[in-house]
Amino acid sequence: MPELPEVEVTRLGIAPHLQGRVISAVKILDGRLRWPVPSTLTKILPGQKVHTIERRGKYLLIELDIGHLLIHLGMTGTLRVLPSTDPLKLHDRVTVEFGKLSLRLHDPRKFGAVLWHPRTKGPIEKNVLLQKLGVEPFSTEFAGELGAEILYRASRKRTVAVKQFLLAGQAVVGVGNIYCSESLFEAGIHPAKAAGKLTRPQCVRLAEAVRLILKKAIAAGGSSLKDFVNSDGDPGHFMVQTKVYDRKDEPCKVCKTPIKQIVQGQRSTYFCPTCQKR
Repeated sequence: MPELPEVEVTRLGIAPHLQGRVISAVKILDGRLRWPVPSTLTKILPGQKVHTIERRGKYLLIELDIGHLLIHLGMTGTLRVLPSTDPLKLHDRVTVEFGKLSLRLHDPRKFGAVLWHPRTKGPIEKNVLLQKLGVEPFSTEFAGELGAEILYRASRKRTVAVKQFLLAGQAVVGVGNIYCSESLFEAGIHPAKAAGKLTRPQCVRLAEAVRLILKKAIAAGGSSLKDFVNSDGDPGHFMVQTKVYDRKDEPCKVCKTPIKQIVQGQRSTYFCPTCQKR
């Protein structure tokens, strides 16, 4: 599933091609996504200029003259800018045309989303899908000791494992399954530790680890387990850098202890039992 780094890599890839351009047409090839694609987009969007392309959590926010287009990649979605003359592919769901360029959402499993938020409904931050998201890991709100304080306060009295606490995204967004395992290893925290038992020093290390791991993942083009490719069609390479994820029984890169695998919330977690003691 594309997580924050993959979505950010996509944003960085498409923004230079589309910012400042005017939409010439919208084609809904199959609007049966996670939520139905509004059929009115074919009439609303042509003639609209792209001002900015931002990201909030795993949502891409394309700012137009009269509102925002929200795009989510779902589990298997990719978003690419291609020449409009390129043939459509099976599982292409929506295309936004810019004259000779075409922005195409390719989504085999149809868990993605293309939604519309008009300015008449208020600031994009008030959108119901964005309101409950935690802070952005690279924002000033999460910088330095502020990030540690957010994690510490949000985790008080929580009995859920710290891995599940991070995955929920209500304290800080974007720490997906791979990045949870890697961040907890970097911080030296056992993934099954109760979130409410995190100490302030542990929260400092964890906040720093989250920012570090996500930055490394973005620089590596994201992670490609199966489906994800960036806006140029290339896979991400973060998986070759992982220190614990998908390395069951392999020696820890720090202490040589075999990496362990457990299942938390039906998802695999990897950790070093020596470097990450409870």
